[in-house]
Amino acid sequence: MYAKYGLFIDGRWRPAFGNATSTVLSPVTEESLGNAPSAAFVDTEEALESAGRGFAAWKVKSAFERADALHAIADEMIRRKDEATRMISTETGKPIAQSEREWGLSIDQFRWYAEEARRIYGRVIESRVPGGRFEVLREPVGVAAAFTAWNFPAALVARKVAPALAAGCSTIIRPSSQTPGVAMVMVDCMRAGKLPAGTVNLVIGLTDTTYAPIMASPAVRKVSLTGSTRVGQQMIRDAADTVKKVSMELGGNAPLIVFDDADLDTALNLSVPTKYANAGQVCVTPDRFFVHESLHDSFVEGFVERARALKLGDGLDPSVQMGPLISDRRLAEIEAIVDDAVGAGAKVATGAGRAASFNAGHFYEPTALSDVTDNMTVFAQENFGPIAAIARFSSDDEVLARANASPVGLSAYAFTRSPDRARRVVAELKAGMVGINSFALAASEAPFGGTKYSGMGREGGSEGIGDYLDTKLAQIVF
Repeated sequence: MYAKYGLFIDGRWRPAFGNATSTVLSPVTEESLGNAPSAAFVDTEEALESAGRGFAAWKVKSAFERADALHAIADEMIRRKDEATRMISTETGKPIAQSEREWGLSIDQFRWYAEEARRIYGRVIESRVPGGRFEVLREPVGVAAAFTAWNFPAALVARKVAPALAAGCSTIIRPSSQTPGVAMVMVDCMRAGKLPAGTVNLVIGLTDTTYAPIMASPAVRKVSLTGSTRVGQQMIRDAADTVKKVSMELGGNAPLIVFDDADLDTALNLSVPTKYANAGQVCVTPDRFFVHESLHDSFVEGFVERARALKLGDGLDPSVQMGPLISDRRLAEIEAIVDDAVGAGAKVATGAGRAASFNAGHFYEPTALSDVTDNMTVFAQENFGPIAAIARFSSDDEVLARANASPVGLSAYAFTRSPDRARRVVAELKAGMVGINSFALAASEAPFGGTKYSGMGREGGSEGIGDYLDTKLAQIVF
């Protein structure tokens, strides 16, 4: 499955030093999908040297040449859609329809940033010096490193690499070792852009042999991470030694507020498939459900009815609506969170156990808990799984205060028919992204990211390219 690819260094596929590999396991069958290369320290060092040479060759390309290259990559990604989406579902277990949507969003990133490459503007400022002027220039920062998580193995790579290439940076991609194949397919598509050797590099492996040398290298001027808050905090500390630019999208624990004037059917029809997409392993998915006391019982009843109707199974089956958790460890963590909540007084509305109909795989039932209190772990921390924790509220002031009582602030949602209430919610919720009667926040043209412990910087939109550019001021006098 991985043999025709490998590590990608200096414009070619190659094995890791000593042919070292690690086994990738299927979350559906728990059997081996194949052996992916496991980079040694020397491999990462070669990738760093390659990226340095690639930057020197790529940064001098015109904006129009970079745009053409990104469009060519997007064209190749369209041609290889079936291969890529099957790889996403095989490695993550997510339903094939969700994999197709992810690949489409990834293509959008390259299309969007192909055009943003042509819109990197400087400006001229009047100088106080006679005969002089200030020129403000935007230049690529240098080598950029992309660290991505397994849950969106294509989209997360695209969000980082597309703006980096558009800006004129070379890149080193270090994907999750649980989903290396998706990154391999995407990098292979990038060959269609006819990029100079070393512009894109891919290393896969252990922290000591990949992350450590990348973070220690003064040649790497920008790092981007999608991962946990704990890992992000460590990366910030490590980046300080060489004063790298950092941008990161970290953990979430999104509140969903269903006000008393909400369209109940709309709230239910949108929130159930959103909550259980990718088995709840989505950083922006709603975790904390605040439902007005006048709608609470009806909401729980409707939520349970829809959750029980979801079909679990192998994501490669087009009829499946929810796949497995990524690993045994994640499965055990979800069980512990639910057991803790039930032990503290939460009521099981549906689910709350391993899916009994499967003899293998990390399948957990779509779960909804009611009578949840704010101090329960299931409410106070991101559960990153198929658990909807539902609580009541009685007033707007109360629910906004409770929704904001979290150290993280990635996304937040509300359902209401009142424009005035919607504006107040957007203004007062402490989150980088807010959805009103909608969960559709991820788009290539829109900035994606959080506040507080959910990270810094933005991916997507015109804002996304800024982290890959340095600003230079020139005073010119004649």
